[in-house]
Amino acid sequence: MAYIQLNRENLKHNYLFLENTFRKSGIEWGVVSKLLCGNPSYIKELIELGARELHDTRISNLKTIKSLNSDIQTVYIKPPAPGNVKEIIECADVSFNTELTTIRLLSDEAVRQNKQHKIIIMIEMGDLREGVMGDELIEFYGKIFELPNITVVGVGTNLNCLNGVMPSEDKLVMLGLYKQLIETRFGVKIPYVSGGTTVTFPLLLTKQLPKAVNHFRIGEALFFGVNLFTGSTVDGMKDEIFELHAEIIELHEKPIVPVGEFQENPSGELTEINEEDYGKTTHRAILDVGLLDVKAEFLHAKDAQIQVIGASSDMLVIDLGDNDNHYKVGDTIAFEMRYMGALGLMNSDYIEKRVA
Repeated sequence: MAYIQLNRENLKHNYLFLENTFRKSGIEWGVVSKLLCGNPSYIKELIELGARELHDTRISNLKTIKSLNSDIQTVYIKPPAPGNVKEIIECADVSFNTELTTIRLLSDEAVRQNKQHKIIIMIEMGDLREGVMGDELIEFYGKIFELPNITVVGVGTNLNCLNGVMPSEDKLVMLGLYKQLIETRFGVKIPYVSGGTTVTFPLLLTKQLPKAVNHFRIGEALFFGVNLFTGSTVDGMKDEIFELHAEIIELHEKPIVPVGEFQENPSGELTEINEEDYGKTTHRAILDVGLLDVKAEFLHAKDAQIQVIGASSDMLVIDLGDNDNHYKVGDTIAFEMRYMGALGLMNSDYIEKRVA
């Protein structure tokens, strides 16, 4: 059976690296735990490391977090759907918002549940995903401050999530200025400028982060140690937190070039032929994992001699070349993966989750 394995020591190493870095800079931060898809064993690992604030986009995952430790501050990090307002108030201490209509519903529900609900208003800074437009902020905020049981605790933004727009010092300075403008206009204090994410983290390391940014939400850097500006691993962090292990269920020497007439496969792909491969053979293996669990392009075999060929719904095909390492049916192949690969595997009920 295929399984994904979390390396506890490497996760601890990255967590402490981030904790120490943020503490030295006077920055508060929370872990974006949505990658874990509500897996209780993995969430416990974060809680035991000392995580005080967990961010997620799924209500069921927030419920799991609260069931494990009710003291954890839970943050719902996408604009709530109006139909989910009751559950948001029940299990999220904080939510990210961009719609006045929804905030009014949150206020009404918070009154019914006798709770004070905290919100962070997301501001559009160019990536064109969620966010209120800057020239609408004053009118927007003026109406929010009138609502009962709602506390505005921050302004925030997301970059690089949709169109790949990268954060810059100028954009984050502007985010801080929006916060100052609102405070001055309405005579209020807004504690947080939540402009920090994994893609912003390198700006902190290179001392290009504006002082106004005092809150980070970190997922990918914690679990993969990645610098999204360079694509490399952050100096001092580890990138081997998750591994996929999949068992060989077939291994034969086969032609490199498929035989017959070609049409698109079920994924809409059309095979391209290299004429130099006619007449050649290679050792091909099939593994017990497929597209239902992870896309092949997100996987990289730890054995450099192995090439990922492609996948169907439930099987992954790899090329072993001359099979110099003498793999056989029943052996397990280990893979590193990109963020979206790990997310697919974590979301699959068919993949066992382990801690090592």
